[in-house]
Amino acid sequence: MAEAIDFSHLVDSVKGLSEKQLTQHFTLYQGYVKKLNEIEDKLKTEDKAKANFSFGEFSELMRRRSVAFNGTHLHEAYFENLEPVGEPQQIKDLLNDAFGSVDKWKEDMKASAVSTPGWVLLTWDKTEEKLKNWILFEHNIGLPVHQNIVLALDCWEHAFMIDYGIDKPTYVKTFLENINWDVVDKRLKEFMK
Repeated sequence: MAEAIDFSHLVDSVKGLSEKQLTQHFTLYQGYVKKLNEIEDKLKTEDKAKANFSFGEFSELMRRRSVAFNGTHLHEAYFENLEPVGEPQQIKDLLNDAFGSVDKWKEDMKASAVSTPGWVLLTWDKTEEKLKNWILFEHNIGLPVHQNIVLALDCWEHAFMIDYGIDKPTYVKTFLENINWDVVDKRLKEFMK
């Protein structure tokens, strides 16, 4: 059983996102955790003999499982890296190598964010051993294989609509000012082993 992580401490440390915005977002995340557990429980008892591509309870649960799974874990990655802590240390040289500079990476993040209704992920690409930005239109669609998530940016409107309306660029600027670089560096070190 997945358990929702308590991220309420972010209300006091994240600048530019209100308590109401963050609390609503936490509630949405908890819904993904609940739905993931519900799907996992139902999969244990569904009749696998009735599975088929057109329709079947088992088939539909399997198709939607990755939505709830990624919805849970992408939100956890997002909240974990959402807190203004540290400076980009180890990652700075890698961002320079991959994008030309940290500022050019930020420019790429902003452009990526306005290109998707879903997610922007900075990953460590194991095939090329470099950092890359990817956009996902849905939780479960669009992330190529062999990618380790270093930084997650939630671009769904629920992440910013209360505070910023439809002004996604200002939200992204706020996000970039609230990155927990200690978490990002820790993830990167783990993936580069």
